[in-house]
Amino acid sequence: MQIADRISRLGTETSFVVLARARELEAQGKDIIHLEIGEPDFDTAPNIIEAAKKALDEGYTHYGPAAGLMPFRKTIAEVEGARRGLEFKPDMVVVTPGAKPIMYYAIMAIINPGDEVLYPNPGFPIYESAIELAGGVPVPLPLTEDRGFVFSIDDVRKKITPRTRMIIINSPQNPTGGILTPEDLKQLAELAVKHDIWVLADEIYGRITYDGFKNYTIASYPGMMDRTIILDGFSKTYAMTGWRLGYGIMPKSLAEVVAKLQTNVASCTASFIQVAGIEALAGPQKWVDDVVEEFHRRRDLIVEGMNSLPGFKCHKPLGAFYVFPNVRGTGIDSKTLASRILNEAGVACLSGHTFGKYGEGYVRFSYANSMENIEKGIERIRKFLEGIGVANSVEAEAVAA
Repeated sequence: MQIADRISRLGTETSFVVLARARELEAQGKDIIHLEIGEPDFDTAPNIIEAAKKALDEGYTHYGPAAGLMPFRKTIAEVEGARRGLEFKPDMVVVTPGAKPIMYYAIMAIINPGDEVLYPNPGFPIYESAIELAGGVPVPLPLTEDRGFVFSIDDVRKKITPRTRMIIINSPQNPTGGILTPEDLKQLAELAVKHDIWVLADEIYGRITYDGFKNYTIASYPGMMDRTIILDGFSKTYAMTGWRLGYGIMPKSLAEVVAKLQTNVASCTASFIQVAGIEALAGPQKWVDDVVEEFHRRRDLIVEGMNSLPGFKCHKPLGAFYVFPNVRGTGIDSKTLASRILNEAGVACLSGHTFGKYGEGYVRFSYANSMENIEKGIERIRKFLEGIGVANSVEAEAVAA
C-alpha cells in the first residue's frame, strides 16, 4: 500500500505511546504509577455532567454550526474576554473537538510551503508536526533551564527572517511549566507587529499557575488583537479530556477561514458537549480553584522529591502540572532512562527528547496524580537509581562529565 509522502512528515504525541506501553505492562500484572499523561486525575465536576445529561434530554443531538453554537460562542467571548481584560466578539470564536485542531487549522490557514514558524523547544511535539505537514519550516526557540525554561527575546529577534510567518508561544508551558513575563510578551508583541508576524498563543494551562504568578495574553498588547490566535479548551482546567472540547479566539476574518476548515474536517463539535461547556465557564468556579490548590501542593511535593533523587536536579515550575528535571547526573540518556524507569521501576514518564532536541537530558513527569502515587513513584525511582549505582548527584555528574 502506497502512503502519501506528506504523512512521513507527521510526528506523534509520545505520551499516548508510553500510556499504551504502560497499559500492556498492567495487563501482564505489573503495577504502574502513571506520571506520563497530561490528564487530571479528577472527575469532571458534577454540575457540568448534569448539564450534558440535560442537554441530551432536551434534544441537543443534532448538527450545529461549524464554528459552534452561538450561545456557547457568546459565553466564551464574554467570560474569556473578561478574564483577559479584552473585548471579544462571538464571531471571533471557533469551537473545536478538543483544542488541538486549532493548531492545525491556524497553521494550515496561514502557512505556505517554505514559510518559517518559530516555536518553543522543548515543547508540545504537535507544533513541529503541524508545521511540517503544512510544508512550513520549523525554527526552534531553545528553552533553557537557566532562564526558567523561557526563550530569549534576543534569540527570537535573531531568528526572524523575511520568511517568518508565525511564532508559537505556550505559557504556562508544556513540558517545563515556564511562564512568559509581561515584559517578555511586550517585546515579543513589538517584534510581531514590526515584522507582520502571526502569533499562535497556546493558553490551555492559563488558569493553572502558582506562587502569585498570573498568565497574561499577548493579545492585550498594542496591535496584537489583529494577529493573535488564542488556543484554549476544557481538558486541563475542567478535567474534561475525554469530552474533546476546545476553541480558538482570533480575528473574525481568520475565524471564517478556520470554520471552513472545520466544515471540511469535522463538520462541527458535538452540540450537547457545547452546552456542558457553557455550564463549565458560566457556572461555579470554586471547583477549579480547589483543583489548582491541589496541583500546587502536588507540585511542591514532587519538586522536593525529585531533588532528593540521585542524579536529578528539578526546577520548580510556575504553571501547568509537569516537572522537567535535569537527569544528566544519572549518566544515562533521557530515552533510555525513561524506558528503564517504566520497565524496571514501574513509573511511567516521558523522555525529554520527545519534546524536541533541546529536551535531551531531561525527563517529564506529570503531577496530575495523587499525592500518594507521587510519593510511591519517587520512592520506586530512588530504589531503581540506587540499585544501578547512581549514589548521589555530585558523584554522578562527575561521571557524566
